Amino acid sequence: ISNFAVGFGNIDIKTAKKRNIVVTNTPDVLTDATAEIAILVLLGAARRAKEGLQYVNKKNWKWSADFLNGKQLTKERLGILGMGRIGRAVADRARSFGMKIHYYNRSRLEKNLEKDAIYHNSLQSLLSVSDFFSINCPATKETKHIINDKTIKYFPDGAVITNSARGDMIDDDAMVEALKGGKIFSLGLDVYNGEPNIHPKYLTLPNVFVLPHLGSSTTKTRTAMADLAISNINEFLNSGKFSNIVN
Repeated sequence: ISNFAVGFGNIDIKTAKKRNIVVTNTPDVLTDATAEIAILVLLGAARRAKEGLQYVNKKNWKWSADFLNGKQLTKERLGILGMGRIGRAVADRARSFGMKIHYYNRSRLEKNLEKDAIYHNSLQSLLSVSDFFSINCPATKETKHIINDKTIKYFPDGAVITNSARGDMIDDDAMVEALKGGKIFSLGLDVYNGEPNIHPKYLTLPNVFVLPHLGSSTTKTRTAMADLAISNINEFLNSGKFSNIVN
């Protein structure tokens, strides 16, 4: 099975393995496009883009010194959950804003990959310094609802949270309460629990910036993904080998 994606939650890997079915994916080629979307939802949430668009559509805004004041990224701390290919690409882009990178990962990166990022050996430690927070880890049993009513308490007051990985990382009900209560300043999402059935409150809250899972959605990237998916099949047919095996 050649999966047209880097994630493979749509495939029962255990059953495939039992039946001696090899599953491949399309890593690397979508890293840059997905990292760009991660930055887009970060900026959209931080700078109150949803509210801004609403004012534009109504054509009724008036400038004032406190009109839609948001959060500036410059020299702020960005916590990244998951420093794989995409997490590191997000970090590189965030550095251009002068952000200081902190991260939590299953293991510490080698120095050449870590660059100037600060490693935390626990999720609690990372959250406590995350003025901004980007979820970029794979979906696993351990990461399901990893951001919940308990872990949200560790964030600094007024943090900005974004998710461009998989929707089930966030407990939606807990997040809605944190957004309504002001513990979390804003939320940026490109992925959701039970897509496309987004939590209805996310559509009504002014401090939630949402996109319809556009992570890899560029012509360049989707073409590269298709080419790699085909190459995975050709590699097997021609040599019996698998460069991008996931099971």
